Amino acid sequence: MRRLIFQPEHDQFRDSARRFFQKEVAPHGERWRSQGYVDRDIYRKAGEAGLLLTWAEERFGGAGISDFRFEQIIIEENIIHGEIGFYINLHSNLVAPYIDALGTPEQRERILPACVSGETILAIAMTEPGAGSDLAGMRTRAEDKGDHWLLNGAKTYISNGFLADLVIVAARTQPDQKHGLGLFLVEAGMPGFDRGQRLKKMGLHAQDTSELFFNDVKLPKENVLGDPASGFRYLTRFLAKERLVAAIGSLAAAQVAFDITLDYVRERRAFGRPIGAFQHNRFTLAGLRAEIDAVQTLIDQCVLLLNDGTLTGEEAAECKLLATELEGRMVDAGVQMHGGAGYMEEYRISRLYTDARVSRIFAGSSEIMKEIIGRGLGLDERKMG
Repeated sequence: MRRLIFQPEHDQFRDSARRFFQKEVAPHGERWRSQGYVDRDIYRKAGEAGLLLTWAEERFGGAGISDFRFEQIIIEENIIHGEIGFYINLHSNLVAPYIDALGTPEQRERILPACVSGETILAIAMTEPGAGSDLAGMRTRAEDKGDHWLLNGAKTYISNGFLADLVIVAARTQPDQKHGLGLFLVEAGMPGFDRGQRLKKMGLHAQDTSELFFNDVKLPKENVLGDPASGFRYLTRFLAKERLVAAIGSLAAAQVAFDITLDYVRERRAFGRPIGAFQHNRFTLAGLRAEIDAVQTLIDQCVLLLNDGTLTGEEAAECKLLATELEGRMVDAGVQMHGGAGYMEEYRISRLYTDARVSRIFAGSSEIMKEIIGRGLGLDERKMG
């Protein structure tokens, strides 16, 4: 589909980003999936290519680009031509913005340049063994000891948890307040900060996911991010962008699955003709083509709204719900049309299938997205009486 939101400078940037992912990322994908994490130096190479934190100010080494379409292009090109397990989107668009928006001048000057260069790899730790989407159920705690904070608790399912040099950790600071949370900067090597095993997952095998443990981690006061009682508000503030980022990635994966399935059904023959010529397959792909184009239009529109600072939580939830559910249907149809080959890991459609299953869970499950959209319609029992 023709996409009308991009200008010539975006197209030139896309060509450059595509060449980077084809040359520096794609050739290593199989090895990274086998070892369970990407090589650290891919972040440094991405930094040298100007692909990390494009929005960061020039004094921090960034390009100072406020147009999110450039980050959208990076996300799309990495998934299409690179390796989905290289979580450049998490580093640049989900974690670093907290530091930029909430950090003190000293924190920003100390941290952001190394994030732009790729020397520092970022992660954020919210999920706990007993608290996922319900942030108010968080049990990790941070106690104010006067000249420092003392952090105790555990986090799980943390993306980039194995490689991260700096982790933003959400912790309870007010035990008697449901939403009394704070955000803390925990650095690799701090006494009491330990990483558990890298978790084995159904998909996303090149993306390291780990447990993190905090046992009397002594945090200096300068490692508090923003107001230590406003963490819940900060987390909800950034969720709309996080969900739009997830939608961009899911739809890019759906597009890849569509393209390779279309190529396959044109070539694979059964009963003397290409299997794509059978009406069921033809109609299925026609319907999916229309859905992909429609959701792409919605996502592109929401990227422009994000640029304007007017993207709402409900609009982001719509994008994530539609894109991730569509991704799931597309990869399922792709496996089915590949037949037995679709079940073989050597075929990309098989990896796309297993990679996609978590999309409807992370950054808020599909059920949570429907709750958000429904409440936006005024369908909340607390307001309806």
